Amino acid sequence: MTRIYVDADACPVKAEVEKVATRHRLTAVMVSNGGLRPSANPFVTHEIVPDGPDVADMWIADRAGPGDVVITGDIPLAAKCVEAGAEVLRHNGERFTQANIGQQLAMRDLMADLRASDPFRQGGGKGFTKADRSRFLDALERALRAATSRR
Repeated sequence: MTRIYVDADACPVKAEVEKVATRHRLTAVMVSNGGLRPSANPFVTHEIVPDGPDVADMWIADRAGPGDVVITGDIPLAAKCVEAGAEVLRHNGERFTQANIGQQLAMRDLMADLRASDPFRQGGGKGFTKADRSRFLDALERALRAATSRR
């Protein structure tokens, strides 16, 4: 059965995932180190993992596979899940694929090197918008269709 795994600690689209999971009658697993309010929704489960670097990521990577959808902004986790055959989305709806994950990892490493070489370089980044939320919902619907066709 298709599951939606959410790297939930800093995920801005948990409510959207819950609505879509309910509509499709699928299980959404919110994985975190704690601190999230559990949902009363029977289609949403919460998996609390121990504190530690990448523990939630490892938990998701060990379980996600063909027919599943993973929601994360963590590129190394995305790479593992893409390799395992899962559909993987960023919070803004961008899809991680076999075709783009190598470039995403390289860009992540490049940006880490740039930040390390210039202590005054600030991350910043753009805010999460309504358009990002809308793109995410559309992408999640498409990813679920693709994932269920793989089962």
